[in-house]
Amino acid sequence: MQRWQREINIAIALLIPALLLSFFVGHLSYFLWAITLLLYIKQSINVSRLERWLSQGGRGERPDFKGIWGDIYYHFYKIRKSQKRQKKKLGKMLDGFRKSTSALPDAIVVLGSNGEIEWSNKVAYDYLGLKRSDNGQRIPNLVRHPLFIQYLKDQDYHNKVCIPSPINENMILQIGIFPYGAGLRLLMAQDVTHLKNIERMRTDFVANVSHELRTPITVLRGYLETLQELDDGASPYTRSFQNMAAQTERMQALIDDLLLLARLESKTKKFECVNIPDLLVQVCQESDLLEKDERRVELVLDSRANVRGDMEELRSAFSNLLVNAMKYSQPSSPVKVSWRGKPDGSVYFEVEDFGDGISSVDIPRITERFYRAEVKRNQKIPGTGLGLAIVKHVLVRHDAKLDIESQLGKGSKFRCVFPRQRVC
Repeated sequence: MQRWQREINIAIALLIPALLLSFFVGHLSYFLWAITLLLYIKQSINVSRLERWLSQGGRGERPDFKGIWGDIYYHFYKIRKSQKRQKKKLGKMLDGFRKSTSALPDAIVVLGSNGEIEWSNKVAYDYLGLKRSDNGQRIPNLVRHPLFIQYLKDQDYHNKVCIPSPINENMILQIGIFPYGAGLRLLMAQDVTHLKNIERMRTDFVANVSHELRTPITVLRGYLETLQELDDGASPYTRSFQNMAAQTERMQALIDDLLLLARLESKTKKFECVNIPDLLVQVCQESDLLEKDERRVELVLDSRANVRGDMEELRSAFSNLLVNAMKYSQPSSPVKVSWRGKPDGSVYFEVEDFGDGISSVDIPRITERFYRAEVKRNQKIPGTGLGLAIVKHVLVRHDAKLDIESQLGKGSKFRCVFPRQRVC
């Protein structure tokens, strides 16, 4: 109320003389109209001065007014000062962000909703060849690798993509995109050339060593088979020959699995539409034959969906899971195999057994190479420790994932989930 006191006092100061004059000469309404006009002209002049001051950005000296207009100018002045402080603070934060991202060893690019470049750090020039003048350009026009273009088109940013640098073919970049804000995306490119070289060396080493071991193992198996044929069963070396034969078989299986992993890691993806129901029927029939005609496998086909992929790789993955379920459960225990669809359009292959189960501690690690869960059994089950590693690698190549549910003493469920994009 105090802010309006000056305006009220002015109106009263004009109203009292008008009332006195109208008492002598009459025409009160004319005096009231004249007072209203004067007050309107005064307020219009004040509004005009305020508009002119604001149009200049509130620069210069703040006009000296009294009463409510003085308060209005003061509040605008406070707002402007607060905005200047915030702008300065944001400027410092932005400078700090730019300096910190420039210090990163990775390329950072801020993309708009249509893939246009809004900002990039210095490393983006060395890795992707981007310049400041490229701001506003769409990144697919500058980084034209087909894998990167497809990555942007699919908008599935859970995984990353590896491509050669546009300005250096010897440099391998791992690119990930992270959505944030209203349609904005942060692109991060890392130099993984060294890691890829190490991975290739490891793969080549395993493949070469495994390949070279096949010949001596084959020779050993041949001699052992000859010695066992010559042995009449009463020789003191009979048991030794049997153990040696079992170990060479194990070595052969290990070498075959290592070579399969090496082929999977180096194999180019050439996918086709695979008839999964027919494939599962074949896999289950082959597994039942291994059980000396004991039909343990129960197959349920709730979906006729097919999957785009490599038939031999999928056969290997499904067979590994099914054979494992049969090995790690009692000979009389059934194994349930199913092929089903989900409401979201994805499909899954599931193997359920009622064997020993897996502890929750082992589940995250059982897909590692050579890792075997420790479970107390009366008899040690033979294996290479590479079966689930092969399964995981096949599923990764098919954009699928492996879900595992298990309880000790009650059995396990292994579920291979294929995304909707893979259904054909």
